[in-house]
Amino acid sequence: VQLQASGGGLVQAGGFLRLSCATSGGTLSSYAVGWFRQAPGKEREFVAAFSRSGRSTYYADSVKGRFTISRDNAKNTVYLQMNSLKPEDTAVYYCAANSHTTQSSDEYGYWGQGTELTVSS
Repeated sequence: VQLQASGGGLVQAGGFLRLSCATSGGTLSSYAVGWFRQAPGKEREFVAAFSRSGRSTYYADSVKGRFTISRDNAKNTVYLQMNSLKPEDTAVYYCAANSHTTQSSDEYGYWGQGTELTVSS
């Protein structure tokens, strides 16, 4: 499966943005999909994930209540709605797919290119 993330940009603190992860070459419902981010000088960290069944979602504590992951199987696309953005959300965001749900980036076998988000204070 191939993934392509898009939707990043420059946003003021308190603003919102929606990232998209378009998938191809596979059936979205066959994969768990996660969002990760990597800020300058920091390690890649888990943000949110959808279970393969689509019935469960998982969030990092730092984004819980502000970010929402959703997916449209018909469009083979996963979204990350980000509200109440903070400067510390600034990072390159990646989407990834895997055969099972995990918060460990090392276990994801398929990655899209990143999309950059900058949140200004």
